[in-house]
Amino acid sequence: MPLIDIASAVTEVQFAKANGACGIFMRGLVDDKRLSHPLFFPLYAEAQNADVPICVHASTGSFDWVQLFEGENGFMRFKVPVLSAFHSIVHDGIPAKFPKLRFGFIEVRAQWVPYMAVEIAKRFERENKSMVRNIIRDNRVYVACQTDDDLPYVLKYSGEDNIVIGSDYGHNDTSSEIEALRLLKKKGEIEPRIIDKILYDNAKALYGI
Repeated sequence: MPLIDIASAVTEVQFAKANGACGIFMRGLVDDKRLSHPLFFPLYAEAQNADVPICVHASTGSFDWVQLFEGENGFMRFKVPVLSAFHSIVHDGIPAKFPKLRFGFIEVRAQWVPYMAVEIAKRFERENKSMVRNIIRDNRVYVACQTDDDLPYVLKYSGEDNIVIGSDYGHNDTSSEIEALRLLKKKGEIEPRIIDKILYDNAKALYGI
């Protein structure tokens, strides 16, 4: 999305949807703005109207952030902004403002879900804010797991309807798992019914296909 010009971004959503797009790519930070900033509300509204999710991928759109962590191994530069985006979107009530919009968090594992669910719940409690029963499911959040995640533990906090598989086909990095589908089926840690959801049903729900 051309996020320096939100009017153009809204037009791009319309073009993308008309040409087969099933998701909108965003970075965890955009310049100096978190993803809960009102600047992005017209984009979110158009994505909701087009029935395409906002998908936050491991990356950052802030040069200052990249330079701050220059020389480190990429975790702070590219992974942490996605977790920050999740916190901003959920804590600041963006799903309530756009009640049909779905959110995907991609290529950062799912192992962080239990920590973040408890962290936000505790913050809501201190701030006397009402909270949904399941922070992941009820905010229409989907998270891409990897095959070595502790999925039984993750599923206690996410529920079984909001985890999808991440494979990153063709991209030679730590998230690339060409055999991801086969490996997940072999693990035997969770019921085959839930594995089928992670591999098929949940992705269909996330991407509206």
